[in-house]
Amino acid sequence: MREDRQLIVITHLSQLLCFITGFGSLIVPLVIWITQKEKVFQMDAHGKNIVNFQISMILYALLCIPLILAFGLGILGFIILGIISLVFPIINAIKANNGETPTYPLSLSFIS
Repeated sequence: MREDRQLIVITHLSQLLCFITGFGSLIVPLVIWITQKEKVFQMDAHGKNIVNFQISMILYALLCIPLILAFGLGILGFIILGIISLVFPIINAIKANNGETPTYPLSLSFIS
């Protein structure tokens, strides 16, 4: 196994594709993780964290849809999810560049 912090940082930052293209925040990190988890040191742990975070964000967004009818709480939820989805991949990319294992808030553990 080789150590490739740049690829791990790119994997974290690839989550931001949804802000540019509207999709890809789960697909691109998932493809990088699946293809590189056996080749890059610590890619498996980082990839699992990213995929769990993205699946959690999708589920939370789906929960916000019916909450729009409940006094507009869903709109507030979408704004909070947008901020979390923007800030934490950047913070965790910096942590990954420093060699730390990142953690994502509100992330449910689907893949362990």
